[in-house]
Amino acid sequence: MPDAAKGNIVNLSRKSEAEKPTRQRGTHSVEERLNSEIVQMLELDGRMPFSEIAQKLSVSEGTVRNRVNAMKEAGLLRIVAIADPTASEYKADAMVCLKVAPGTTPQMVAERLGEVSSVVYILWVTGRFDLMVELVCDEPDDLASFLEDHIHGVEDIVDAEVMLGLKNFKNQFLLKRNWEPRSKI
Repeated sequence: MPDAAKGNIVNLSRKSEAEKPTRQRGTHSVEERLNSEIVQMLELDGRMPFSEIAQKLSVSEGTVRNRVNAMKEAGLLRIVAIADPTASEYKADAMVCLKVAPGTTPQMVAERLGEVSSVVYILWVTGRFDLMVELVCDEPDDLASFLEDHIHGVEDIVDAEVMLGLKNFKNQFLLKRNWEPRSKI
């Protein structure tokens, strides 16, 4: 029986943006916490069955499936395989810090370099440089070719600093959490 038929007052009006309740910084809705916990489990094992996630979080498998699909549709989640360059046979792993030329945006340079297959990571940064680019190469000569073809003598970059990786001490892309999960994984 509908609430109105029971004598309860039902408000069907839409609230304006100014009337909507705001959340204080650092607080998270139950849905946000659940999404975060699901993502945390998928970061550890991207092939973990929804049934297993549901059991660990004490929710239904359908809830997990719906939350994952909603996050995918919103562009908040992609489930992909990530190769570990440190475990591969790449001969050169380098970070290249770039200062973008006046009249050019970091996004323009990032889009151009994002097309290069050896580039695995591009980050817009603050400080002396505008972009930090990571690339992995099959051979050290490939790094030289990248620098010649895409960095040096290119009009949209005015300065570059190249750092060749010597040893990788940590390679982890897991997001950090501000709260404890409901269950221990």
